[in-house]
Amino acid sequence: METPSPAIELEKLAAAREAALLIEPGMVVGLGSGSTVHRLIEVLAETRPDAVFVAASPASERAAAANGLRVLSLDAAGRLDLAIDGADQIDSTGWLIKGGGAAQTREKILAAAAQRFVVIASSDKRVERLRPPVPLELIPFAVETTLAALGDARLRAHTPRSPDGGMIADFLGPVDDSRELAQRLDQQPGVVEHGLFPPELVDLVIIARGGSTEVTRFRAGG
Repeated sequence: METPSPAIELEKLAAAREAALLIEPGMVVGLGSGSTVHRLIEVLAETRPDAVFVAASPASERAAAANGLRVLSLDAAGRLDLAIDGADQIDSTGWLIKGGGAAQTREKILAAAAQRFVVIASSDKRVERLRPPVPLELIPFAVETTLAALGDARLRAHTPRSPDGGMIADFLGPVDDSRELAQRLDQQPGVVEHGLFPPELVDLVIIARGGSTEVTRFRAGG
């Protein structure tokens, strides 16, 4: 995997700072996973908002706790006012591909549970059309049968199982119609979750480009 350039790292930080401004006292905030969320956690360690956080991945939970943030499980918190996460790809209609870090199932649970879901990203994540791979989490039982039914899909090499025991794979076929493919993956027995996130989940997308940030609203009320 390529090391991001210093310019891209600065964009991640800029997007994280913009998102941190949305956190208000008393909020319960979901934190996704990945390098852009890690930048967000660094920002929150500086600002110390009066908020409670729910982490999608063990890595995000460890980083948040190590930086002095109060972390609870979603069941213990009872609600999510806001969830903030990165993305691997973002198209102009608000469709996302997520799960490069194999946390797409937990990330989608947080996004769906939140009153507002905000995506933060550097400029390289904006794409004209989504393209493979689409990350998958699969039930270990009869995994080869599931892969065969999916067609152009394979297990990710040297990747540990998800925190919940699922096997991580990638769908490598075309993403011509994001909604049609999402429905197909939803209906395939053996697929726990996939990395296609629809615009209906997304309230705001914050993309940093150079020294500025672009904010796009999708779901009404975001």
